[in-house]
Amino acid sequence: MSFVNYFENNFSEILDQTIEHFQLTIVALFIATLVGSLIGIFIARHQKLANPILSVVNIIQTIPSLALLGFFIPILGIGAVPAIVALFLYALLPIVRNTYTGILQVDPAIKEAAIGLGMTKSQQLIQVELPLSGPVILAGIRTASVINVGIATICALIAAGGLGESIFGGISLNNVNMILSGAIPASLMALAFDGLLGIVQKVSQKKPAVPLIAVVSIFVLSIISVWPDTKTDKLVAGFNSEFIQREDGFVGLDKLYGLPLEIREMEIGLMYEALRIGEVDVIDGFSTDGRIKAFDLKLLKDDKGYFPPYFAAPLFRQETLDKYPQLENALTKLESIISNQKMAELNSEIDQSHKDPQLVAQEFLNSIGVKANFIEDDDNPDIIIGSKAFTENYLLAYIIGQLIEAETSLKVSLKLGFGGTKLLFDALNTGEIDCYPEYTGTGLLVILQPENEGIKEILHNRNEVYKYVKSEFQSRYGIKWLPEFGFNNTFALMMRREHAEKLEIESISQLSQTLNK
Repeated sequence: MSFVNYFENNFSEILDQTIEHFQLTIVALFIATLVGSLIGIFIARHQKLANPILSVVNIIQTIPSLALLGFFIPILGIGAVPAIVALFLYALLPIVRNTYTGILQVDPAIKEAAIGLGMTKSQQLIQVELPLSGPVILAGIRTASVINVGIATICALIAAGGLGESIFGGISLNNVNMILSGAIPASLMALAFDGLLGIVQKVSQKKPAVPLIAVVSIFVLSIISVWPDTKTDKLVAGFNSEFIQREDGFVGLDKLYGLPLEIREMEIGLMYEALRIGEVDVIDGFSTDGRIKAFDLKLLKDDKGYFPPYFAAPLFRQETLDKYPQLENALTKLESIISNQKMAELNSEIDQSHKDPQLVAQEFLNSIGVKANFIEDDDNPDIIIGSKAFTENYLLAYIIGQLIEAETSLKVSLKLGFGGTKLLFDALNTGEIDCYPEYTGTGLLVILQPENEGIKEILHNRNEVYKYVKSEFQSRYGIKWLPEFGFNNTFALMMRREHAEKLEIESISQLSQTLNK
């Protein structure tokens, strides 16, 4: 499908995301302009405080956006409010700095003339300093607007909406059209903000009230539209973008069970925290996640057997195995060595005890008799190992890498945190990496995507699924599945245990019945 066709078919959704993106940006920008200008004026009047305050604002700018959003979830929840607060903070620096610089650059002779005319400090500010420093201040606002449009895409990961939904969904599914449907409108919006503020700059020199009235009107309309809705009667689900779009995710699950949930798109790591504090009622997750026990979550029984087996195994390029035949022999030590319970314990050590994944991998390998050490990335590695962007896959990549270095003379380098299954698989298929840990169900339904009816007969048979993906990957791509680790990390829907017990929900069917009452 061409991009034009995709855009036409999804125009309504893209338009909604564009409006959400605009609303988040304009509200945050308005607040940042108001607060940032006041701070800039204050430090221009009290210059001893300028460096400390500018340093604080600079530090805020250096905080990674996803980390800041994650910090706000326990305080402000999910959705528009934490997104606007984060965007406001990121927009402060150019506005504060330019306001401060602009006021200081006003010619001292003009200031003295104003004093000579008997103007008060307020009159000097309003009638002299701000008009003369206006172009510099507006340059800061224009910079802040472009920054905000870009960072607003990240806010999709905390259910704030916007064009980031298409961008992250496209990255997860390796769908270029979906990525472009978010990236192009975002780019155009940034250019539009910059251009319109340039016009405002010119108009404001002649009629200052006109742009002020326009900005206030937009702000009022936007704040009304993005203000959090009252709690819906529906249960709210926090799902990651890949699960929402995948056929073996919510698409097929909804067809089978009928689940009229109100869905909020979220980043995988933030979903659990949102569920724990009650911002969402249901999340997708993985059955071996260490946070299930730590957060006292209830795994809903897949009573209709929708989710296929997801047994993890190392996935290697055959070319790499042929070049280094010692690899297969070394990796046999990992065959069927990790149970579901053990994998959950290892994940918990990282997620809850905050241990270094390298250390957890090393301790596990030592426990099975392998003298493993930390991996030190080599400039010229023999093997490059990749991973997906969640705890368990990081850990498995470290385990594979440390085992290879312990049992062979080969040097390993790691490329961790790929943003989606197909993105990572393409890197393997093109030779950018040599190996990554994959799951049999994902290999079957996301990468191979077989359409023949016979697949339904093997879909829930562990051995048959493994045999099928092993055969097809070898013949189609020249990629080999090595023996499984032993644990089955299948998809699962989860609720807070207390909430599930209150609603008497034990299974996905009971969840469906509750939703459809």
